[in-house]
Amino acid sequence: VRVVESGGGLVQAGGSLRLSCAASGSIFSINAMGWYRQAPGKQRELVATISSGYTNYADSVKGRFSISMDNAKNTASLQMDSLKPEDTAVYYCQADLKPYGITTYHIFWGQGTQVTVSS
Repeated sequence: VRVVESGGGLVQAGGSLRLSCAASGSIFSINAMGWYRQAPGKQRELVATISSGYTNYADSVKGRFSISMDNAKNTASLQMDSLKPEDTAVYYCQADLKPYGITTYHIFWGQGTQVTVSS
């Protein structure tokens, strides 16, 4: 099983970026997907999660970020609008999924994608 992010980059404050995440491999089902971020010198923090259509956002991104998921394609996206310099971080995708032949769900992480917002 692999989880791969794409879509990071450099953007000016007030701009937008869209991150994508794809889970691939021998996947039986996905319970939830989410985005986390880690800024230099800080701990990794939750940005947004989605499960069975229900979404959850960090207070700092509510109203600016939107998470979506395509269950048929095992993909998730994070639309980020009105970006601020404090959104600068490495963004990681997380998938809570059950591989074929495994009876329990497990957490898989992507390698991360850099988002830099200039002031």
